[in-house]
Amino acid sequence: MIYYSDCKKGMKRKLYIGDVEIKNNVFLAPMAGVTDKPYRRICSEMECGFAYTEMVSAKGLYHGSENTEFLTDIDDDENVALQIFGSDPYIIGEIAKRLNASNAKTIDINMGCPTPKIVKNGDGSALMLKPELAESVIKAVVKNSSKPVTIKIRKGWDDAHVNAVEIAKMSENCGVKAVAVHGRTREQFYSGRADWDIIKKVKDNLKIPVIGNGDVFSPDDAKRMIDETGCDAVMVGRGAEGNPWIFKRIHHYLSTGEILPEPTVSEKIDMILKHLDMMIEYKGEQIGILEMRKHIAWYLKGIRGASKIKQMVFTMSYYKEVKELLISIKRQFE
Repeated sequence: MIYYSDCKKGMKRKLYIGDVEIKNNVFLAPMAGVTDKPYRRICSEMECGFAYTEMVSAKGLYHGSENTEFLTDIDDDENVALQIFGSDPYIIGEIAKRLNASNAKTIDINMGCPTPKIVKNGDGSALMLKPELAESVIKAVVKNSSKPVTIKIRKGWDDAHVNAVEIAKMSENCGVKAVAVHGRTREQFYSGRADWDIIKKVKDNLKIPVIGNGDVFSPDDAKRMIDETGCDAVMVGRGAEGNPWIFKRIHHYLSTGEILPEPTVSEKIDMILKHLDMMIEYKGEQIGILEMRKHIAWYLKGIRGASKIKQMVFTMSYYKEVKELLISIKRQFE
């Protein structure tokens, strides 16, 4: 359900997914190795309206994998969708039932992941090649979940199999409460340009909220996507890597028409240090440092000497040496 308040009275638009009120219409996409709890926290503080977990294997949960279970860790005050993937209707239905006890606000079914290790098992975007199986998977989750269920899809498998509209309409008929559409086919992965026209076509055919995804790297991109497609929310993926400020900047621009400045190098370093502390507290020093390496490279992309700094960071294993390096970099730009 989407509720639009009276804009003439200066009231803000409200967006609901099922009975869940969404903070604002700028979302953080699910990304493996990126959207863990520390980074979701940071993005939320930067005015991200709704976030998604890393995708979680229904089969892994079903068989008791501790590493998979760890991905479902969500604080009770988070505005988060827990994204699951799988192609066995029975298993994914049982997991949906188990996740009723989760702190997640909604359950999302991944039908868009393009990676070979996922699609070779018939999961992710491979489900779009089998609409009948996809329907069975969706029905199993909707039947067993007490939370609103959503799906994330792509334009299609390839240019010969563009069926986002058909899959989206089917999902709505099955009781899905929102659909996120990435405007690329599986064959494209993340290359080329995202086709926003397919997002518009899905929006024109559904009554439930539609979330646009693909090539949103700036406040202007977000506004153009909304203007061109009519989508109810924008989902930021790669544009949020090392850039949690993008949520505040998009939300502010959509609300006021004003574009806030990019963060300074000093602000970036401060954010890295905060992120680093959160990561180590959550995952320990060894894993925390390893996983922060890519984040640090993303945060510092484009600044003077970034390549050399990246090389140095990727040789470091201890919190103290990483922190000292970051502080020395900050001093150079003050």
